[in-house]
Amino acid sequence: MPVHPEHRAFSLDSKTILADARRELALPSRREFGKRVLSLGGLLMLTGCSLTDDKSVNAFLMSVSRMNDRVQAWLFDAKRLAPTYSEPELTRPFPFNAYYGIEDVPEVDPNSFQLKLSGLVSGKRIWSLPELYALPHAEQITRHICVEGWSAIGHWGGTPFADFLRRVGADTSAKYVGFKCADDYYESIDMPTALHPQTLLAFQYDGETLPPKYGFPMKLRIPTKLGYKNPKHIMEIFVTNTFPGGYWSDQGYNWFGGS
Repeated sequence: MPVHPEHRAFSLDSKTILADARRELALPSRREFGKRVLSLGGLLMLTGCSLTDDKSVNAFLMSVSRMNDRVQAWLFDAKRLAPTYSEPELTRPFPFNAYYGIEDVPEVDPNSFQLKLSGLVSGKRIWSLPELYALPHAEQITRHICVEGWSAIGHWGGTPFADFLRRVGADTSAKYVGFKCADDYYESIDMPTALHPQTLLAFQYDGETLPPKYGFPMKLRIPTKLGYKNPKHIMEIFVTNTFPGGYWSDQGYNWFGGS
Protein backbone atom coordinates (compact mmCIF):
# COMPACT_ATOMS: atom_id res chain seq x y z
CA MET A 1 0.00 0.00 0.00
CA PRO A 2 1.21 3.56 -0.62
CA VAL A 3 2.95 5.59 2.02
CA HIS A 4 0.29 7.37 4.05
CA PRO A 5 0.66 11.02 5.04
CA GLU A 6 0.66 10.09 8.72
CA HIS A 7 3.72 7.88 8.14
CA ARG A 8 5.63 10.62 6.36
CA ALA A 9 5.43 12.70 9.53
CA PHE A 10 4.15 10.50 12.31
CA SER A 11 4.34 13.14 15.07
CA LEU A 12 0.94 14.82 15.02
CA ASP A 13 -0.31 17.89 16.84
CA SER A 14 -2.47 17.54 19.93
CA LYS A 15 -5.53 19.16 18.34
CA THR A 16 -5.58 16.51 15.62
CA ILE A 17 -5.31 13.71 18.16
CA LEU A 18 -8.07 15.17 20.32
CA ALA A 19 -10.39 15.42 17.31
CA ASP A 20 -9.62 11.86 16.22
CA ALA A 21 -10.14 10.48 19.73
CA ARG A 22 -13.51 12.22 20.08
CA ARG A 23 -14.57 10.88 16.67
CA GLU A 24 -13.53 7.36 17.71
CA LEU A 25 -15.60 7.59 20.88
CA ALA A 26 -18.65 8.59 18.81
CA LEU A 27 -18.52 5.57 16.46
CA PRO A 28 -21.45 3.12 16.77
CA SER A 29 -19.03 0.20 17.14
CA ARG A 30 -17.45 1.89 20.13
CA ARG A 31 -20.88 2.58 21.66
CA GLU A 32 -21.75 -1.11 21.24
CA PHE A 33 -18.90 -2.01 23.51
CA GLY A 34 -19.79 0.64 26.03
CA LYS A 35 -17.15 3.18 25.16
CA ARG A 36 -19.76 5.91 25.21
CA VAL A 37 -19.21 5.95 28.97
CA LEU A 38 -15.54 6.85 28.48
CA SER A 39 -14.39 10.43 28.17
CA LEU A 40 -11.14 11.48 26.53
CA GLY A 41 -9.85 11.99 30.06
CA GLY A 42 -10.79 8.41 30.85
CA LEU A 43 -8.80 7.21 27.86
CA LEU A 44 -5.81 9.20 29.03
CA MET A 45 -6.07 7.62 32.48
CA LEU A 46 -6.36 4.12 31.02
CA THR A 47 -3.38 4.58 28.73
CA GLY A 48 -1.26 6.43 31.27
CA CYS A 49 -0.40 9.12 28.71
CA SER A 50 -0.55 12.89 28.52
CA LEU A 51 -0.82 15.20 25.52
CA THR A 52 1.88 17.69 26.42
CA ASP A 53 4.29 17.11 23.54
CA ASP A 54 4.79 15.13 20.33
CA LYS A 55 6.39 12.19 22.15
CA SER A 56 3.48 11.83 24.55
CA VAL A 57 0.97 12.30 21.72
CA ASN A 58 2.57 9.41 19.85
CA ALA A 59 2.60 7.28 23.01
CA PHE A 60 -1.10 8.05 23.47
CA LEU A 61 -1.82 7.08 19.84
CA MET A 62 -0.01 3.76 20.26
CA SER A 63 -1.75 3.00 23.56
CA VAL A 64 -5.21 3.71 22.14
CA SER A 65 -4.35 1.63 19.07
CA ARG A 66 -3.43 -1.34 21.25
CA MET A 67 -6.59 -0.83 23.30
CA ASN A 68 -8.60 -0.90 20.07
CA ASP A 69 -6.84 -4.16 19.15
CA ARG A 70 -8.09 -5.75 22.38
CA VAL A 71 -11.63 -4.45 21.86
CA GLN A 72 -11.76 -5.67 18.25
CA ALA A 73 -10.44 -9.09 19.27
CA TRP A 74 -13.12 -9.29 21.98
CA LEU A 75 -15.84 -8.42 19.46
CA PHE A 76 -14.56 -10.83 16.78
CA ASP A 77 -16.98 -13.66 15.93
CA ALA A 78 -15.22 -16.62 14.32
CA LYS A 79 -18.52 -17.79 12.80
CA ARG A 80 -19.59 -14.46 11.33
CA LEU A 81 -19.00 -14.29 7.57
CA ALA A 82 -18.09 -11.29 5.47
CA PRO A 83 -20.50 -10.50 2.60
CA THR A 84 -19.93 -12.23 -0.72
CA TYR A 85 -20.80 -10.93 -4.20
CA SER A 86 -21.55 -12.04 -7.76
CA GLU A 87 -19.40 -11.90 -10.90
CA PRO A 88 -21.20 -8.83 -12.32
CA GLU A 89 -20.29 -6.93 -9.15
CA LEU A 90 -16.54 -7.38 -9.61
CA THR A 91 -14.41 -4.24 -9.70
CA ARG A 92 -12.66 -4.15 -13.09
CA PRO A 93 -9.82 -3.58 -13.16
CA PHE A 94 -9.08 -4.50 -9.58
CA PRO A 95 -6.71 -1.76 -8.34
CA PHE A 96 -3.03 -2.29 -7.67
CA ASN A 97 -2.09 -1.17 -4.17
CA ALA A 98 1.26 -1.25 -2.36
CA TYR A 99 3.60 1.05 -0.47
CA TYR A 100 5.73 1.27 -3.64
CA GLY A 101 5.07 1.75 -7.35
CA ILE A 102 3.97 -1.04 -9.67
CA GLU A 103 7.40 -0.96 -11.32
CA ASP A 104 8.90 -2.17 -8.02
CA VAL A 105 6.69 -5.25 -7.59
CA PRO A 106 8.99 -8.16 -6.59
CA GLU A 107 9.68 -10.82 -9.20
CA VAL A 108 9.50 -14.35 -7.79
CA ASP A 109 10.75 -17.27 -9.92
CA PRO A 110 7.97 -19.91 -9.88
CA ASN A 111 10.45 -22.70 -10.65
CA SER A 112 12.67 -22.06 -7.65
CA PHE A 113 10.02 -20.79 -5.24
CA GLN A 114 9.82 -22.59 -1.90
CA LEU A 115 7.36 -21.78 0.87
CA LYS A 116 9.06 -22.10 4.25
CA LEU A 117 7.18 -23.06 7.43
CA SER A 118 8.60 -22.29 10.85
CA GLY A 119 7.73 -21.83 14.50
CA LEU A 120 5.11 -24.01 16.20
CA VAL A 121 4.60 -26.31 13.20
CA SER A 122 5.33 -30.03 13.31
CA GLY A 123 5.55 -30.43 9.53
CA LYS A 124 8.37 -28.00 8.74
CA ARG A 125 8.94 -29.10 5.19
CA ILE A 126 9.32 -26.91 2.12
CA TRP A 127 6.33 -26.52 -0.24
CA SER A 128 6.70 -25.96 -3.98
CA LEU A 129 4.08 -24.14 -6.05
CA PRO A 130 2.81 -27.33 -7.79
CA GLU A 131 2.25 -28.90 -4.36
CA LEU A 132 0.38 -25.84 -3.15
CA TYR A 133 -1.72 -25.70 -6.32
CA ALA A 134 -2.74 -29.35 -5.75
CA LEU A 135 -4.36 -28.57 -2.37
CA PRO A 136 -8.18 -28.55 -2.01
CA HIS A 137 -9.53 -25.53 -3.86
CA ALA A 138 -11.97 -22.83 -2.76
CA GLU A 139 -13.05 -19.53 -4.28
CA GLN A 140 -14.62 -16.36 -2.99
CA ILE A 141 -15.83 -13.02 -4.31
CA THR A 142 -15.33 -10.58 -1.46
CA ARG A 143 -14.68 -6.90 -0.85
CA HIS A 144 -11.19 -5.58 -0.16
CA ILE A 145 -11.44 -2.56 2.14
CA CYS A 146 -8.45 -0.22 2.28
CA VAL A 147 -7.70 1.94 5.30
CA GLU A 148 -7.29 4.85 2.85
CA GLY A 149 -11.07 4.87 2.32
CA TRP A 150 -11.64 2.96 -0.93
CA SER A 151 -12.84 -0.60 -1.56
CA ALA A 152 -12.96 -3.07 -4.45
CA ILE A 153 -14.63 -6.43 -5.05
CA GLY A 154 -12.33 -9.22 -6.23
CA HIS A 155 -12.52 -12.90 -7.19
CA TRP A 156 -9.92 -15.00 -5.36
CA GLY A 157 -9.04 -18.70 -5.60
CA GLY A 158 -6.85 -20.82 -3.36
CA THR A 159 -7.00 -23.17 -0.40
CA PRO A 160 -8.72 -22.58 2.97
CA PHE A 161 -5.99 -21.38 5.31
CA ALA A 162 -7.40 -23.24 8.32
CA ASP A 163 -7.16 -26.52 6.40
CA PHE A 164 -3.60 -25.75 5.38
CA LEU A 165 -2.55 -24.96 8.95
CA ARG A 166 -4.00 -28.23 10.20
CA ARG A 167 -2.45 -30.15 7.29
CA VAL A 168 1.05 -28.91 8.17
CA GLY A 169 0.63 -29.61 11.87
CA ALA A 170 0.40 -26.03 13.08
CA ASP A 171 -0.33 -25.55 16.77
CA THR A 172 -3.77 -23.98 16.43
CA SER A 173 -3.82 -23.18 20.15
CA ALA A 174 -0.97 -20.70 19.56
CA LYS A 175 -1.74 -16.98 19.53
CA TYR A 176 -0.37 -15.75 16.21
CA VAL A 177 0.43 -16.63 12.61
CA GLY A 178 3.08 -14.49 10.93
CA PHE A 179 4.17 -13.91 7.34
CA LYS A 180 7.40 -12.84 5.67
CA CYS A 181 7.18 -11.60 2.10
CA ALA A 182 9.38 -11.28 -1.00
CA ASP A 183 9.59 -7.52 -0.47
CA ASP A 184 10.32 -6.14 3.00
CA TYR A 185 6.68 -6.44 4.07
CA TYR A 186 5.76 -8.56 7.06
CA GLU A 187 2.46 -9.15 8.85
CA SER A 188 0.80 -11.26 11.52
CA ILE A 189 -2.75 -12.18 12.48
CA ASP A 190 -4.48 -13.73 15.48
CA MET A 191 -5.15 -17.46 15.36
CA PRO A 192 -8.99 -17.14 15.41
CA THR A 193 -8.76 -15.04 12.22
CA ALA A 194 -6.34 -17.55 10.68
CA LEU A 195 -8.92 -20.30 11.32
CA HIS A 196 -11.88 -18.26 10.04
CA PRO A 197 -13.65 -20.17 7.21
CA GLN A 198 -13.18 -17.30 4.73
CA THR A 199 -9.45 -16.79 5.31
CA LEU A 200 -7.87 -18.02 2.07
CA LEU A 201 -4.31 -18.74 0.97
CA ALA A 202 -4.86 -17.34 -2.52
CA PHE A 203 -3.00 -18.52 -5.63
CA GLN A 204 -5.43 -17.18 -8.25
CA TYR A 205 -7.20 -14.00 -9.21
CA ASP A 206 -10.32 -14.14 -11.40
CA GLY A 207 -9.62 -17.73 -12.46
CA GLU A 208 -6.00 -17.11 -13.49
CA THR A 209 -2.65 -17.55 -11.74
CA LEU A 210 -2.23 -14.70 -9.28
CA PRO A 211 -0.47 -11.86 -11.16
CA PRO A 212 2.63 -10.27 -9.60
CA LYS A 213 0.77 -6.98 -9.06
CA TYR A 214 -1.75 -8.81 -6.84
CA GLY A 215 0.79 -10.83 -4.87
CA PHE A 216 2.33 -13.74 -6.84
CA PRO A 217 3.11 -16.42 -5.83
CA MET A 218 0.45 -16.17 -3.10
CA LYS A 219 -1.30 -13.78 -0.79
CA LEU A 220 -3.48 -14.22 2.25
CA ARG A 221 -7.01 -13.09 1.52
CA ILE A 222 -8.85 -12.12 4.73
CA PRO A 223 -12.23 -10.48 4.01
CA THR A 224 -12.79 -9.82 7.73
CA LYS A 225 -9.70 -7.56 7.86
CA LEU A 226 -8.57 -4.29 6.33
CA GLY A 227 -6.38 -4.52 3.25
CA TYR A 228 -3.03 -4.00 4.97
CA LYS A 229 -3.63 -7.22 6.96
CA ASN A 230 -3.62 -9.22 3.68
CA PRO A 231 0.09 -9.92 2.99
CA LYS A 232 1.24 -10.52 -0.59
CA HIS A 233 4.25 -12.32 -2.11
CA ILE A 234 4.36 -14.70 0.88
CA MET A 235 7.64 -16.59 1.28
CA GLU A 236 7.41 -17.85 4.87
CA ILE A 237 4.62 -18.66 7.32
CA PHE A 238 5.32 -19.08 11.03
CA VAL A 239 3.26 -19.84 14.12
CA THR A 240 4.19 -18.31 17.45
CA ASN A 241 3.05 -17.19 20.89
CA THR A 242 5.34 -14.16 20.74
CA PHE A 243 3.70 -11.02 19.34
CA PRO A 244 5.24 -10.52 15.84
CA GLY A 245 3.85 -7.07 14.98
CA GLY A 246 3.43 -5.97 11.38
CA TYR A 247 4.77 -3.48 8.84
CA TRP A 248 2.05 -0.86 9.43
CA SER A 249 1.09 -1.70 13.00
CA ASP A 250 4.71 -1.17 14.05
CA GLN A 251 4.25 2.37 12.70
CA GLY A 252 1.06 3.05 14.64
CA TYR A 253 -1.83 1.37 12.81
CA ASN A 254 -4.15 -0.94 14.73
CA TRP A 255 -2.70 -4.44 14.70
CA PHE A 256 -6.03 -6.31 14.76
CA GLY A 257 -7.26 -4.29 11.79
CA GLY A 258 -10.66 -5.85 11.30
CA SER A 259 -14.02 -6.93 12.66
